[in-house]
Amino acid sequence: MTSIMEAGSPVHRSGATAPAASAIGASKIYGSGDTEVIALDDVDVTFEARRMTAIMGPSGSGKSTLMQCMAGLDRLSAGRVVIGGTDLSTLDERQLTRLRRDRIGFVFQAYNLIPTLNAIENITLPMDLAGTAPERGWLDHVIATVGLGDRLDHRPSELSGGQQQRVAVARALAGRPEIVFADEPTGNLDSRTGGEILEFMRTAVGELGQTIVMVTHDPVAASYADRVVFLADGRIVHELVGPTADSVLDRMRGLGD
Repeated sequence: MTSIMEAGSPVHRSGATAPAASAIGASKIYGSGDTEVIALDDVDVTFEARRMTAIMGPSGSGKSTLMQCMAGLDRLSAGRVVIGGTDLSTLDERQLTRLRRDRIGFVFQAYNLIPTLNAIENITLPMDLAGTAPERGWLDHVIATVGLGDRLDHRPSELSGGQQQRVAVARALAGRPEIVFADEPTGNLDSRTGGEILEFMRTAVGELGQTIVMVTHDPVAASYADRVVFLADGRIVHELVGPTADSVLDRMRGLGD
């Protein structure tokens, strides 16, 4: 059943879990004077652990900026981002790089695979760079979940777009990060293949206990999430819990997108 909440309303439901990440008074301003652009305007939002949350909004609403700041890829102008109890504003660049490497997973629309490495090498690359050994049982589970067992020795050029994105999803999950941020992860895929990737991500949440925050413009993709957060003009204006494609589309129409 879909629930609609106005901005600022807390989420209350049975089975709600502790936050994996939060933004408190998050503001991001680009430029100054006549060229000033307020991308985020005093945003408060929490992303629950072991849940999949979609971020949506019209072009220029601030959704990508919010995700980038939550993931430590960009700094806020004011406010705080907290990942698993760590306030990102207290970290220097080296500490922030280590946090992104060790505690956050990323899935990008463009896959971002290394063309000279095969699938398994791409999957384990973040751990190799960190000098840590993969947990074999978990790695095997992730590979089985995304259905890559017979493609591990193939390079990206030998894989379809959907298979490459499976590699990217597996890479994001392999190090057991606290949270995975996905930026339009199905944007380059046809509807069937995109649906498969979303099913894999849904399985990662439901069966592997992962936390995923996904930016998307697609109501169907958003319907796979437990919750959808809507932005407009840098502010959170609505939320949906238990979204359907139709309820998301109706809400987006109301925002003028």
